[in-house]
Amino acid sequence: MPRKLLLCLAATAALTACKGEDAAPATPATPSASEAPSVTASTHAFSPEINSADFAELVKTLSSDAFEGRAPGSKGEELTVNYIRDQMQRIGLQPGNGDSWFQDVAMTETTADETTALKIDQAGKASELKFGTDMVVGTRTGQGEVKVDGSDIVFVGYGVDAPEQEWNDYAGQDWKGKTVVMFVNDPGFHVDDAKLFDGKRMTYYGRWTYKFEEAARKGAAAALIVHDTAGASYGWDVVKNSWAGPQYDLPAKDDPEPRLPVQGWLSAEAAKALFAGAGLDLAQAYKDANKRGFKPVPLNAKLSVDLKSTTAEKTSRNVVGVLPGTSRADEAVLYMAHWDHLGKHEGEADDNIYNGAVDNATGVAGILEVADAMMHQDPKPARSTVFLAVTLEESGLLGSKYYVAHPTFPLDKIAGVINIDAMSVAGRAKDMTVTGFGSSELEDILKPLAAAQGRTLHGESAVQSGFYFRSDHFNFAKAGVPALYSDGGEDLREGGVEAGRKAAEDYGRNRYHGPKDEFDPATWKLDGTIEDLQLLHGVGKELAAGDRWPNWYEGNPFKAARDEMMKGKTAPAGK
Repeated sequence: MPRKLLLCLAATAALTACKGEDAAPATPATPSASEAPSVTASTHAFSPEINSADFAELVKTLSSDAFEGRAPGSKGEELTVNYIRDQMQRIGLQPGNGDSWFQDVAMTETTADETTALKIDQAGKASELKFGTDMVVGTRTGQGEVKVDGSDIVFVGYGVDAPEQEWNDYAGQDWKGKTVVMFVNDPGFHVDDAKLFDGKRMTYYGRWTYKFEEAARKGAAAALIVHDTAGASYGWDVVKNSWAGPQYDLPAKDDPEPRLPVQGWLSAEAAKALFAGAGLDLAQAYKDANKRGFKPVPLNAKLSVDLKSTTAEKTSRNVVGVLPGTSRADEAVLYMAHWDHLGKHEGEADDNIYNGAVDNATGVAGILEVADAMMHQDPKPARSTVFLAVTLEESGLLGSKYYVAHPTFPLDKIAGVINIDAMSVAGRAKDMTVTGFGSSELEDILKPLAAAQGRTLHGESAVQSGFYFRSDHFNFAKAGVPALYSDGGEDLREGGVEAGRKAAEDYGRNRYHGPKDEFDPATWKLDGTIEDLQLLHGVGKELAAGDRWPNWYEGNPFKAARDEMMKGKTAPAGK
């Protein structure tokens, strides 16, 4: 949701929103595993070892125009999940969900009418904010029409209620039926105050997903986040592209969290005008919101909106393969990557297919390459190894959220998770970025393997961007399962840090979440990608061969959940 070398340095992120084939795609049939057709066989001859030719073939196919950007619920999904299944069968894996390769994930598709306008009545002056230019909005209710009429608009700072931080932007008011406006990121970020929250490192309170969740818990009718590029770590175009078209959610019955009738973003320009209409300066509001004891500020305005959407109930699929262990088959190591991207945008001029080559055909190719290597290693792994390709990452990590709620191995039997999301294709590096560095004992396995390649480990550069919360490993982490999220480096062997940052910035500016994220054999340098895969393979290989139960490091917020689930184990966590 942007989190490895390319995405960290580019300061872009995977917004949880996804596009389908067109504004109101028809619901495709979802064949069973036995009915699903195979993708036309490739003439490429695969080898069991991890290598750039095989990796390139997999990425080239998954990100081809024929797969139409791999949108959930589309023709592209059918081609994608069947291709992944076929590759798992070729490798020799077994179906990982009972006798099925697939795990059905019910989803509600909602496509907002982009002619929608937010009507603002402020001090007797009426104005309208236009979709895409001034704002983007949607609904998570699954309803075809949602109305908000004359809702009081209140500025709530960063929209955070964090008792352990002694911080509550909602204190002292009843929020039922109101519209809340808030800033993205954490208190302290915009004023560079290291004493607030975790300094420059974003906490989950800074994520826009949390902000909408909290507003819903408070009973708000609508919530709008003020966009700024530094705080969000991506530009307005990323917001606009990711919130236009079909949006996906788990059905309400599968996700009991409260949901907002209307949620979305305001452009910086629209927010500035809204604050000015209340006699407030937006720049000063940023300063005020970073002070302890901040109190909500009415903007002397009312919001009305009639949000019409096209809705459909669909089913997407995770793909699950397993290499059974030889002696500890009831325990597992899990490799994961998301297969979905932003689909095909009907009506857009020129290239309208968002191929998602880096994000995340590279990750899917990565887990398949690791699977091939582990299948052919001698001796075979003692523990089982699960290879999980999840759907709906771009829509809020929903496929992995569903898997964690319905795991094919009990969570207390999973020794560790290795997530591969948007691999670096910038070349060999002297280092390796571990997102959320200092989190778990999985890093103790990775470190000597990296050293053997002459590489060092470090955390992500853009700690303010909260990349740890933006990819599928986060759902496992919240449940307590140690998860490693690492690939790429920033100090390239050819050109150093300057070259690494230039490549990253170019990707973020010109290709991320756009139609130009395509396979490019002329510029991709896969020697570094293969080294990264070899390291991640090494971590899983070592973990699957023994009886270690890595834990989170002391002080990590997820450690308590792991400690609880590991009580009574013959091999204690961390051993």
